[in-house]
Amino acid sequence: MDKLLITGGEPISGSIRISGAKNAALPILAATLLTDEPVTLRNLPHLNDITTMIELLVCMGVEVLINEDMGVQINAGTLKDCTAPYSLVKTMRASILVLGPLLAHYGEANVSLPGGCAIGSRPVDLHLRGMEALGATVAMEDGYIKARVDGRLQGAKYFFDTVSVTGTENVLMAAVLAEGETVIENAAREPEVVDLANCLVAMGAQIEGIGTDTMVIQGVEKLHGCDHTVCPDRIEAGTYLVAGAISGGRVKLKNVDPKTMEAVLRKLQEAGALIETDDNSITLDMEGRRAKAVNVTTAPYPAFPTDMQAQFTVLNAVAEGTGTVEETIFENRFMHIQELSRMGADCTIKGNAVIISGVERLKAAPVMATDLRASASLVLAGLVAEGETMVDRIYHIDRGYECIEEKLQQLGAVIRRVAG
Repeated sequence: MDKLLITGGEPISGSIRISGAKNAALPILAATLLTDEPVTLRNLPHLNDITTMIELLVCMGVEVLINEDMGVQINAGTLKDCTAPYSLVKTMRASILVLGPLLAHYGEANVSLPGGCAIGSRPVDLHLRGMEALGATVAMEDGYIKARVDGRLQGAKYFFDTVSVTGTENVLMAAVLAEGETVIENAAREPEVVDLANCLVAMGAQIEGIGTDTMVIQGVEKLHGCDHTVCPDRIEAGTYLVAGAISGGRVKLKNVDPKTMEAVLRKLQEAGALIETDDNSITLDMEGRRAKAVNVTTAPYPAFPTDMQAQFTVLNAVAEGTGTVEETIFENRFMHIQELSRMGADCTIKGNAVIISGVERLKAAPVMATDLRASASLVLAGLVAEGETMVDRIYHIDRGYECIEEKLQQLGAVIRRVAG
């Protein structure tokens, strides 16, 4: 099993290109099931989760072609089976996203209950109730969600009890082919949801209220193919900005959308970073200064993202002063704190918050990744620790970060992948 070996203490400076957003690419890949015509997707990140989703489509009979310019053309007109098997679904929760498209287009879906990161309760009941609201019959049998509808799904009003990104995406994809009008209330507003909605519109869907908490969908009989470029990954971008901030460095990111990162950029400025942006780039400059501690509370977009919580915990660990990080989305997302403490971080967990008093320097130690963003935080910690840090179980990182060691090398980090 691969590990990352990091020699800390080098300033992080330079320029890199940010990849496409995994959390936008996955639902958009699922959305290709809504049409019999070819869909071309560009800027897909090269990640294990993307490969798994493509494998899932292929196992259902979908034809996938990789173009010369690394665009991927997907033709679901060849689909033979509406089953998403456990062997693939168990490695990735996002597989649940095929439920809505299969049901809306083919009238049936058999989807194994999902797996993925163990970061707390992420129930599928919001998805299932959404499908039932649209007229589907849903049953749980032998570990599978089995959904059926006679004819077309029917438009309905559906209110999400709690904001759910994948729940919103699944109901949205089902609604675009439903008969009549569907209103989704308390919808997630994340940029990745917006990107999916924009792709669906390019396929012929009729959606109003994109980017708001109320979306109104007029169902159409069929969708057509399109050519869509996946939006940049704001979490990957935020992670590399924090790398620059904790090391006192200067980092320029290309292929980013600063408008989707305002909450993170504000906190980085509060920490002492100079931030410059244009339409598709962000430059962070610490001018050699040590970061100042910041208080962070996670909440649904446009507030501070839960996927940046672990990275800002590391920032506070080496910052001047004391900062509090409060987690309101997932109840089990401080698993990295114990590992950071082994590196000398001064962290105290109190309920759903962690209080961090900054230290001058972390100390290298062997650490173990527990989930995707926690593992990224351990890599960041290794960048500013004295000595050599070995990060184990990095398959978590490979689920969400494309070529993380190569990009950090471009920024001056001493990091390499070693066989376990």
